[in-house]
Amino acid sequence: MRFAVILSQVEMTENREPLLNPKVYFFDDCPGCKQDRKKESNPGIPYKEFFYVWIVTLCTALPISSLFPFLYFMIRDLHVAEREEDIGFYAGFVGASFMVGRASTSMLWGIFADKYGRKPVILISIFSVVIFNTFFGLSTSYWMAISTRLLLGLLNGISGPIKAYSVEVCREEHQSLGVSLVSTAWGIGLIIGPALGGFLAQPAEKYPKIFSQDSFFARFPYCLPCALISLLALGVFIASLWLPETLHNHDPQNMVDVATEDVETSICSSGLRGGHGEFEKNDAPQKNLLKNWPLMSSIIVYCIFSLHDMAYSEIFSLWAVSDKSYGGLSFSSQDVGVVLAVAGFGLLIFQIFLYPPIERFLGSINSIRVAAVLSMPLLAAYPFMASISGLLLKVIVNFASLLKNVLSMIIITSLFLLQNNSVPREQRGAANGISVTAMSLFKAIAPAAGGVIFSWAQKRQHAVFFPGDQIVFFILNLVELTGFLLCFRPFLTPPRY
Repeated sequence: MRFAVILSQVEMTENREPLLNPKVYFFDDCPGCKQDRKKESNPGIPYKEFFYVWIVTLCTALPISSLFPFLYFMIRDLHVAEREEDIGFYAGFVGASFMVGRASTSMLWGIFADKYGRKPVILISIFSVVIFNTFFGLSTSYWMAISTRLLLGLLNGISGPIKAYSVEVCREEHQSLGVSLVSTAWGIGLIIGPALGGFLAQPAEKYPKIFSQDSFFARFPYCLPCALISLLALGVFIASLWLPETLHNHDPQNMVDVATEDVETSICSSGLRGGHGEFEKNDAPQKNLLKNWPLMSSIIVYCIFSLHDMAYSEIFSLWAVSDKSYGGLSFSSQDVGVVLAVAGFGLLIFQIFLYPPIERFLGSINSIRVAAVLSMPLLAAYPFMASISGLLLKVIVNFASLLKNVLSMIIITSLFLLQNNSVPREQRGAANGISVTAMSLFKAIAPAAGGVIFSWAQKRQHAVFFPGDQIVFFILNLVELTGFLLCFRPFLTPPRY
């Protein structure tokens, strides 16, 4: 009887409304429907949901590279390297362990998010930061440092689901801003994290008036920045308990569960449609993601640029703190923290106010090409900064670091948009899981390879062909050039959705 009433209501709707303007219906007990209803009734920017996206992404990104400014000193203090030139070699494997763990489970987390929801994955990821990032700061051996970073990566499955979540909490016209917030928070986390590490590592040496030589933080000199990040993650975890879910939990064929009064309302993309007097079923077989070339091509390009960015992040910190006799800048970890903090603040301003109009004007693919072209001469200039000193050096390094990170964020944000627009909504979790898995494999290679290359470069200061650190930045430029060449047809193709 109830089913007949629903069909009757649909027929009445068909007689009243044009065929080109079909109505879409809600399920009352579906969290995804509730979010879609909210989007339909509030066409403006969802500031609350966007703030959730931003702060959640930030707190899970902070520990990824927060260790780089003090990793050189941490490896030295753990007495695993026999010579100073070998420190970079061992540092690379600690940096890689997080990405090895994340590559191992990202696909599973993406599938889990598509089946059980985005929110559980977000909560588990944040809680893993609270636990394992703290343990990393308490590491007393090289293997403990690697193990805690590996576990942190295994349980950090947020990267894929949060990108899907960012476009599901807003209307289509705000999706570029949503994805931009993810990449902005991610980029700022990868910059502010190292800034915190640079300022707060070894506090008993830097701030003896506050931390005595007999204090807890003197015994564990690298715990303070990790503990602060973990404390922030704990607060975000508690706040995320009220995070709205966006996944639809109903079967489109289960029509008797639709409330009669909802027949006159709208909008649920995976619900029931009444424009033609019948119920549409969204049970068509979904296309194999591995055969979706717009998606796969954007993922491959994303992996190339991610390899470059991760290697650059580690190499920049190692290069900046190494001695001038080895081609470095002789910066302290605090100096590196200042450089990265400046870059993080500038990146925030750029992504919020400048990236959306740039992306609208150039388009995603052209934005990637322009940013890649500008990055190459900038990278080539880095090794020559070692011949400068004083205030001028700090000004130039700050400007170069800011510009380099802005260009990298243009590339990564544009690739996020390409990936999420290459698949239908119900496949975004799995698609982003594939993306994060592949990207994590490349980012796992980057620190290890970067550390080995950096250690090798320091031993060839007087070579004829690209001596010292010149060879390091030359190799980084080759990776950047590879990514740029792949940004053209027939390799990289525009998205379909």
